[in-house]
Amino acid sequence: MKVVSAIKRVPESIRNHFEQKYSQTEFIFCHGIEEAETYLSEADVFVTYGEDLNKERIQKAEHLKWIMVLSAGMDRMPFEEIEERGITVTNVRGIHARPMAEYAISMLLQVSRQAKTLIAQETKHQWDRTPVLNEINNRTMVLLGTGAIAQETARLAKAFHMKTIGVSKSGNAKPHLDETYTVEELKDVLPEADFVVAVLPSTEETRYLMNKSHFQMMKESSLFLNMGRGDLVSSTDLLEAIRNKEIAHAVLDVFEEEPLPQEHPFWEEENVTVTPHHSGISPHYVPRAFEVFDENLERYLKQEELVNLIDPKRGY
Repeated sequence: MKVVSAIKRVPESIRNHFEQKYSQTEFIFCHGIEEAETYLSEADVFVTYGEDLNKERIQKAEHLKWIMVLSAGMDRMPFEEIEERGITVTNVRGIHARPMAEYAISMLLQVSRQAKTLIAQETKHQWDRTPVLNEINNRTMVLLGTGAIAQETARLAKAFHMKTIGVSKSGNAKPHLDETYTVEELKDVLPEADFVVAVLPSTEETRYLMNKSHFQMMKESSLFLNMGRGDLVSSTDLLEAIRNKEIAHAVLDVFEEEPLPQEHPFWEEENVTVTPHHSGISPHYVPRAFEVFDENLERYLKQEELVNLIDPKRGY
């Protein structure tokens, strides 16, 4: 069996681990898709971040049986071709939970404690004690999505004595969430929210799920944080909600268009915090991702069910 990886800069310790543990398997670790494309026609298993795959490359990989995606977002995958070929797809859903939960809490604290203002004052050597610093204790957090990331964010929120409410397609109860509701019930819980934290994937059901009416239901003092996918809400609707003071602040790590164009008004808007889609970035990311692959490769060779299987019809 031949495993081809397009992941750049895989640490030597990880390469050695796989080559020694699976001595009957041939591993080709490439530095990106350009190099990996040379070996795609021979690959039984392809390890990728997902966005480098297209219809032509799937057709070229005539022996491909399994794609291991070292990412959770699947919105750029050519699922129609993958489904036609019957190729198995798995991802690393869940490994983003710790860094993204820390990102969410850190951003809530930065906004509430006026970090941008204080840093600006420091830069100007300005001693000014007038900025009002708020607390995030005893607030209500509504999480759009109830998976691993949302659960870890809710767990950390409990350190601040927050009430945590989850919203998902099923509305099923999940750990660390005090209450859970269906997407159809979103309008019922938004008026309670001090913080709305979105961690939803991009699917037909979630694209532009939020609109003007949702922001109008929220508290004027509320904060909206999106670290799921940028097409959850129209930039125009969100900008209007900020400028109309329907919500107090938006923290955005994902956007409809990425990179966010330099001329986009979000950059200059005082009550918008922009970060470059890096809430899940961590020095532990690649090792954790390959741990999932390691577990799945064991299962694959034993012909056991794989973890984090993706349904090509649903895209997640």
